[in-house]
Amino acid sequence: RMLGITDVLVSGGKIAAVGRDLSVPPGTEVVAGAGRTLLPGLIDAHAHSLGDTLRDALVFGVTTELDMFADARWAAKVKADQAAGGRLDEADLRSAGTVATVPGGHGTEYGFPIPTLTRPEEAQAWVDARIAEGSDYIKIIVEDGKVLGRSFPTLDRATVAALVAAAHRRGKLAVVHATTLGTARAAIEAGADGLEHLFVDRLPDPGFGRFVAAHHAFVVPTLSVLKDVAGEGAGAALVRDPRLAPYLDPDNAANLERRYPERPGKTAIYAPAPAAVRQLAAAGARILAGTDAPNSGTAHGASLHGELQLLVEAGLTPTEALAAATSAPAAAFRLADRGRIAPGLRADLVLVAGDPTADILQTRAIVQVWKLGVAADRDAFRAEVAGAGAVKAAFGRGWSASNDRIVGGTSTATLAVVDDAPPGAAAAPAGATAPAADGTSAPPGPAAVAVPAPAGQAIAVTGKIAAGGFFAWAGASLSPGDAPFAVVDLSARKGLRFWARGDGRGYQVMVFSQSHGRMPLSQTFTAGPAWKELAFSWSSFSGYDGHDVQAVVFAAVLPPGPYAFRLAGVRLE
Repeated sequence: RMLGITDVLVSGGKIAAVGRDLSVPPGTEVVAGAGRTLLPGLIDAHAHSLGDTLRDALVFGVTTELDMFADARWAAKVKADQAAGGRLDEADLRSAGTVATVPGGHGTEYGFPIPTLTRPEEAQAWVDARIAEGSDYIKIIVEDGKVLGRSFPTLDRATVAALVAAAHRRGKLAVVHATTLGTARAAIEAGADGLEHLFVDRLPDPGFGRFVAAHHAFVVPTLSVLKDVAGEGAGAALVRDPRLAPYLDPDNAANLERRYPERPGKTAIYAPAPAAVRQLAAAGARILAGTDAPNSGTAHGASLHGELQLLVEAGLTPTEALAAATSAPAAAFRLADRGRIAPGLRADLVLVAGDPTADILQTRAIVQVWKLGVAADRDAFRAEVAGAGAVKAAFGRGWSASNDRIVGGTSTATLAVVDDAPPGAAAAPAGATAPAADGTSAPPGPAAVAVPAPAGQAIAVTGKIAAGGFFAWAGASLSPGDAPFAVVDLSARKGLRFWARGDGRGYQVMVFSQSHGRMPLSQTFTAGPAWKELAFSWSSFSGYDGHDVQAVVFAAVLPPGPYAFRLAGVRLE
């Protein structure tokens, strides 16, 4: 419920008092609230936190992330730091740690080993091991991948039920990933406390909402990612919102533009998800807002504002949607110290211009964010993002720094334009690309060269590769389209040609494409002390034909340590 016009006094990181005409101690900072709305800090009830994504989240008003699969050691370190009063510039973290899945099941495909199980009698030991690692709740995967055009082995119903029971014996919530109506119903019947997705295989049966409500379960629809999976990506609109865009660094902007790859046999459709939301709301079932960031089409923090819009479009009132991102997840996940504006609770707060109970888009008009009463430095963050902007190129959006932060890495990259290029590296202007009729970006002209003008200059790329994680990289990313990760048909060209020189270590050219999702195709090259011209055909990238290029990244990879290389005359043949 809304409190109406009132004052809120914050002291010692908590809300000290709420009321009209409060007595304010001398020297207290006064923040004007006229024409504005003060909200509890937003809670993302389904995210995958890693690297510095918690910092991204806080800038957009998400003061708590409920992580649904992360490196347990990283999560434990973050939570320990936060418990000691640190990391005030990041969202607070709760985490499932490692997910429950079978060998080869969904959750095992990310390049690092995780503990798995196959039988009900293994469930208690598996759950106990996760709790020992610091898991705050248990996440269970029930996914065969068929609606996604994939194929995974998955847990059987008996093992799912055993996992739920094992979690409950230890006083932990058990939540389930399911993407079909059948598996969603089976999870609720097994006693799961909540669903961490809605389904995308078929429309809900008429009694689905009442069924969930009768079992006192909650649902995190994750409409943002389901819309993307179904081929109706919603992330690009967030990149173009002037209230959000200045706080989106190139990597996050690019990820919002990404689309889930189309695979043979994929049958996922979006319509069942909003239909189920309407049923759940009508039945009084608990709905929580979550994004599944950083999957394709999403970004930490920004996507929760998109999720609120999608929930309202699905039938919730703006006030109900706000509750889904504040009080509802706090209650469902037993976080009694947040989610509302009341004396004694954490001073996790978001001040926005206007009234989001009348227009849900007003959550994006953020004036200030506080975590435990400490204001987030959004101006510094915005300046940092501006400093990471693209270096102009002769076509497309241009160059930007790229690194492994999206997968939790800490490698770094810095780009600079320098006066250094081989004589053969031309810089013929080609003009900006224009949108094509099909909504993709038109390819650059015949003489297009992706180097900064004038001729005689190169891009100097420096940084450091950090050890850790399963895929470390950093370097320079070229976006050939008019927006980060916009799809461009370059199949009329044979491939890439460029000049490179550097410190003598090996580097990679990585081609990102819509058809291959977030896994790039790559080729290696060595950047020695003398300029050398190199060429790679599209077909050299595992037979790829260049029909849906989103980005080309020139990157250092492992081993860890500093690197330095330069690029010039990067062109399409």
